[in-house]
Amino acid sequence: MKLPFTGRASASAPFPLPDGRAGETKSTPLVALELARQASFTAPDFASLCREGFANNPVVYRCVRMIAESAASVPLTGAQLPNGAMEALERFHGYLQVAGAAYLQAVVLDGDVVALRALRPDTVKALGDAQGRPAGYEVAADLSRSNRGRAVHRRDPLTGRCAVMGLALFNPMDEANGQSPLRAAATSVDLHNQGTRWAKGLLDNSARPSGALVYDGAGTLTREQLESMKAELEQGFTGPARAGRPMVLEGGLDWKTMGMSPSDMDFTQGRREAARDIALAFGVPPMLLGIPGDNTYANYAEANRAFWRQTVLPLVARTARALSVWLSAFGEEAALSPDLDAVPALSGERSALWARLEAASFLDEDERRAFAGLPPHPKHNGGTIQ
Repeated sequence: MKLPFTGRASASAPFPLPDGRAGETKSTPLVALELARQASFTAPDFASLCREGFANNPVVYRCVRMIAESAASVPLTGAQLPNGAMEALERFHGYLQVAGAAYLQAVVLDGDVVALRALRPDTVKALGDAQGRPAGYEVAADLSRSNRGRAVHRRDPLTGRCAVMGLALFNPMDEANGQSPLRAAATSVDLHNQGTRWAKGLLDNSARPSGALVYDGAGTLTREQLESMKAELEQGFTGPARAGRPMVLEGGLDWKTMGMSPSDMDFTQGRREAARDIALAFGVPPMLLGIPGDNTYANYAEANRAFWRQTVLPLVARTARALSVWLSAFGEEAALSPDLDAVPALSGERSALWARLEAASFLDEDERRAFAGLPPHPKHNGGTIQ
């Protein structure tokens, strides 16, 4: 709410009456109010979400980076992935968090997949057949050109081979494009960003709340005098460098500070709640982001295990299954699965499992290896391990 002018109405200033006659005002206090406007929110398109979310919000940036880098760091066993697959998968998982859908393109040489390339989601359009089933993808060559060249990659109906693989998060309204965690957290992102801008604006205004300039002198101020006074106040008394400068008023002028209520000063807590909602949408425990006031987990290690078990590993397992089906269509059988033994965050769980198996005297060696996810060990007839 703004109070751009506070003063007294002129005794001779005419105003229209309901019947059309001209009336006159009395010398009474006059306050001009501007009520809050309707709230505006970030558009749900890919570019706006990238700009307001990933580029301008530190919570979103950290969540996307944590998920993408963690998911790409998990080794996949069962087939040899092409060179540069880790970098492509990191971008793939990042796009999935921002856009809700992500795409990989295979670089094929002599029938073999030699490299993988992650595609920007806004350059890809899913194509369907007459029954609505996925039939291929249309990829824009260059969005910066006015004449957008597009390449169509259709799925071979016999082999199922397609140069592009797509993966989308669940969206009940759009199965092809999916819905991203960032889209679900867009309102909280706006709240968090606006809280930051509000605090920055307060600092730019000498870290002081706004006020009203009250005129109690005789007569009225002309518009030119009012504009000149406002310009002098903005140039001489606003900004961090002018904080604390004394204000000298004359001619019946008085400055009334518009103090902020405790609820107005509680924007910091509001930003923290918005940050927690953003972390919730991405599945990242707030403790891992340094957000204060989170007591859901007993310690950092427990929160880290929950992050891997509930967010990263399900995403990696789903990607591994999709990659297995996609790469197998190129002729080489692939049965990819995440290697959990190579995840440092789960080392405590593995140590506890080995300790339990070691104490289970009723199990033989092969049974212990089976519970640990290992194949049976070859033995001689006499029972000696080779």
